[in-house]
Amino acid sequence: MAKPNKKGPTKTVDIFCAGCKAQLYKYRKGGKGALVKCFKERIVKDFTVEPATCPQCNKVFARDTLVRGAPAYKMIGGKVTMK
Repeated sequence: MAKPNKKGPTKTVDIFCAGCKAQLYKYRKGGKGALVKCFKERIVKDFTVEPATCPQCNKVFARDTLVRGAPAYKMIGGKVTMK
């Protein structure tokens, strides 16, 4: 399978924790669908201290994985929101 485009889309979204509304990432997202995964190379700004853990409430919101050969975070349903 093909790797995701490194430059990626130009549209950025803000990703927040669903529980405490703390900002987690600024991410270059492609498409109109729900946020299922975040490719690490597309994260513009990372506000987390520990990987895939909310800095305020310390809840794990994603799992570290490989998608199409590229490192990514797979989001756990209902743990994050985006604007």
